[in-house]
Amino acid sequence: MAANKELWTANLKKYDEIISLTTFFERKGKTMPYTSANGYMFTLFNKDAEIGVRLSPEAQERFIARYDSGPYFSYGAKMKDYVIIPEELWSNNNLMKSLIEESYHFVMTLPPK
Repeated sequence: MAANKELWTANLKKYDEIISLTTFFERKGKTMPYTSANGYMFTLFNKDAEIGVRLSPEAQERFIARYDSGPYFSYGAKMKDYVIIPEELWSNNNLMKSLIEESYHFVMTLPPK
């Protein structure tokens, strides 16, 4: 179910703040905000106002177990290699920066598209 406009806008602002914690990439997309590198998206903000991050299989398992998370869905589709970031973690700038950078470095190990 899509988030209401106010929630989506407020959470998008937080997503933008999280992305601004890093200096070597920027947010793209208007209706489907995301970050990408090496031809791959590595963070995504969906219509439900949720943030997903792409991680290696090992990092996904650790993250899901540690933060009681799960797979990330966008437009009803399970996104390969993505986990949902629980909203209660969004204010932890050090964790968020670390996760996004880990995600960036993961896609940089994949064959370029």
